This record gives sequence, structure tokens and C-alpha cells, in this order.
Amino acid sequence: MKPVIALVGRPNVGKSTLFNRLTRSRDALVADMPGLTRDRQYGDGKVGERPYVVVDTGGIGENDQGIDEPMGAQARQAVDEADIVLFLVDGRAGLTAADQNIARELRSLEKPLWLVVNKTDGLDEDVAAADFYALGFQGLFPIAAAHGRGVRHMISEVLEALPQPAQDDAESEEEQGIKVAIVGRPNVGKSTLVNRMLGEERVVVFDLAGTTRDAIHIPFERQGQRYTLIDTAGIRRRGKVHEAVEKFSVIKALQAIDEAHVVVLVIDAREGITDQDLHLLGSVLEAGRSLLVAVNKWDGLDPHHREQVKQELGRRLDFIPWARVHFISALHGTGVGDLFGFIERAWKSAFLKTSSSKLTQWLEDMVAVHQPPIVGRHRVKLRYAHMGGSNPPVVVIHGNKADQLPNAYKRYLENRFRELLKLEGTPLRVELRTSDNPYADRKNTLTDRQIRRKKRLMKHHKK
Repeated sequence: MKPVIALVGRPNVGKSTLFNRLTRSRDALVADMPGLTRDRQYGDGKVGERPYVVVDTGGIGENDQGIDEPMGAQARQAVDEADIVLFLVDGRAGLTAADQNIARELRSLEKPLWLVVNKTDGLDEDVAAADFYALGFQGLFPIAAAHGRGVRHMISEVLEALPQPAQDDAESEEEQGIKVAIVGRPNVGKSTLVNRMLGEERVVVFDLAGTTRDAIHIPFERQGQRYTLIDTAGIRRRGKVHEAVEKFSVIKALQAIDEAHVVVLVIDAREGITDQDLHLLGSVLEAGRSLLVAVNKWDGLDPHHREQVKQELGRRLDFIPWARVHFISALHGTGVGDLFGFIERAWKSAFLKTSSSKLTQWLEDMVAVHQPPIVGRHRVKLRYAHMGGSNPPVVVIHGNKADQLPNAYKRYLENRFRELLKLEGTPLRVELRTSDNPYADRKNTLTDRQIRRKKRLMKHHKK
């Protein structure tokens, strides 16, 4: 297995910056404010031929009250899972009481532990590291994560202490399984749902809107099927997004939708579907992703309120009749187990493959039942069809004047193909392409020929 490296330390020492440097990504949010990272964030990295997994954690050691308590629990759980622990400190701030408290806790661990003195850019490395020798750690690396200085040397030395992994340990895209993005407005229960689906307290849950700020990728396996859950930040109306960090969180959530195979939109049953939920639905539809609407906090409603919510959902979601709606309680687990079956079926629908001969035969049957309309002086002719993509599935239809078909007939084709393909929970896109007229370039030549023939006939007639 690839070694797991946990990054720990007090807030704002540069753990997320180092995470991005080690994974060569921008997966972790970075800003000049403490407490930005709150959940465990996993990422893959590689130095030379050595792959590894990096875990970014929230800051610990300064406060054990409020949201800092579950944040600290997340960091400690990451340490328990890790093969190597990198303890980050701030070379500019010097040694603090919080650093000493963390060091005291980490010394009891029986696993490789390294001290990393960050933010040494522009400083004398020996001077910046001098205070931290008092912590008693043998391995110490001065680095500047923001500029990459010393990072490659550090990770090479750290991995050298571990045995070489097998060459086939690196996970392929297929091995990541079904990617499921959990999206919704703040405080609707997304993180609670993720923890319930995983069967563990994997992400921070706290009674505070905006607890999750990053898009957290969590791989796991259930009944032989691999999944990657993506817990995202709550997306509010644009006018209410004030903090720059929150704006970045929204971007990360929208990127998670693009990356996912199936999107689970979580809504609060007590509030019903809101305009912001519909905006989120628009983002999912634009990306062409499979969709499941999970109505959370369902057990707390009386029968009359439940009926009202169902009627409202039916009215406001009538434009996506293919989307499935599930009523759940993430807190108590009611209905959560049923989500996996739908997610797997929607994923299979999104990557469905069908032969061109079968699609063309279906197209001929559709045209026989309901002919295309006449455009100009001629009827539109649809000749053949084939698959043009997946996630979402795309059916490409070729014909004469196909791009001039009215929307009503296009919807007829989409609905019939959806029924015949037996798609569940995923949109279908139909692309119409007009075939070129092979005689278009010969039109003038034929006309000239006719003119010459006419001249010959007239000359012969005069004689």
C-alpha cells in the first residue's frame, strides 16, 4: 500500500500550502487566516517512482472548545491512520506553547515523526530552526512550502525510511470507483449524510452553517463496489457570499459537480425546495451529471407537512422527471442505505454503451411512428444514429436539415431514446448533425452544362 503521510500542527502554519505542494494540486484551500481547514483532506503525490498519500488536517493545540474540538478529533484520527507524521511549525513565529503541547502529544506515538519548520523564506535556516531543537526531535527540515524550497529533499528523506511499495499500488481512475458529490445549501445535513454513508465520523459535523469549507474526497468500499464521496461546502445565494474564502468554497463545490459521476442534492424537508436549490440543480444539469434529490430531516415532519412537501417537489421538479427523489434522515439513518442502489444504477446509466445498428433501428421505428416535420419545401430526413459520449450519454443523429428540427420533435426523440435505453437518474443529450449535400459544389457546373446544351440546340434549330 502507498504510505500515508499526515500533516499536523497548530492553525496557520502552512499545512494546506504544503499539501498542495506535495500533491502538485490546488485541492486544499489556502488563505491567510487560521482555522480554514476543518476536515481531513486526502491527496495523492509522487516523488520519482515513490507514490504516497498526504492527509491535510485542521489546526490543533490552541483551543478545545466549540468547533475546534471535532477539528482536533479529525486531526488525531488522521495521525492514527498515518504511516508518517509531519509536524509543522512556523519558523517566523518561533516556538509557541501550542507547539509544545502538540509535541508532547506526538512523542507518545510509535511511528516515524518529523519536525518541519515552515516559512523560512528570506530567513537564515539555522536561525529559524534554532528554537525548535528544544522539542527534542531528531529529524528536522527547514522548508518554504509556498515557494517549494526544501520540499522535495524533505519528502525524499522521509520516504527513504519506509520500504519500497509494489509497482502496481498506484490507483487508476477506474479504481476510484463511483464519484458521488454531496451538494446543497449550508446546514442541510450534507456532512451528517456523508458520515452516515461511511459508518464513521469522517467529517466535522457542527451546528453552524458553513462548517465545511473545502471539497473533501473520501474513498471507501461497500459490498465490493468502490466509491469516492465528495463532501462540499454549502452554496448560498451569490448576494450572501461575502468572505473571499467562502467564494473559493463555492468554486470548489461547483468543480466537484463537474468531477462527479452522480450528484446527491441534499435539501431540508422543513424548508422545502428553495430558489437556491434550483440554481444548484441548474449547475448539475449544465454539467450533465446523474442526479439524486435527498430530502433530509424527513422523520421530524407530521403527515400533513410531508404531503405539502411532496406536492411542492412534484410541482417545482417537473422539468426533470428523470431525477429520483428519496426521503431520508441522515441523523438516524432512515432511508440512507437505499441511496447506494440508486447511485450504482445511475452510474451504469451514465456510462451505457449501445451499438450504432441498434440506435439506428430505433430511430427508424420512431420516424415511422411520428415523421419529422416539413422545413421549407422538404421534410427533414433522419438517416442514422450512434453514441457520441458518456457521463452524460450522448446520442448523435445525422440527417438532412437535422439541425432545423423543432424542439418539440427533439424532445420526442430524447424521451423515446430514454425509454428504450432504460436510463435511470441520468440526463440524455441528443445532438443533431446535418449531412453535407454531395452535389452542393457541382451546382454551378451542372447549370453551365445545361446552358451549353441549350446553345447547341438553338444553333441546330437556326440551321
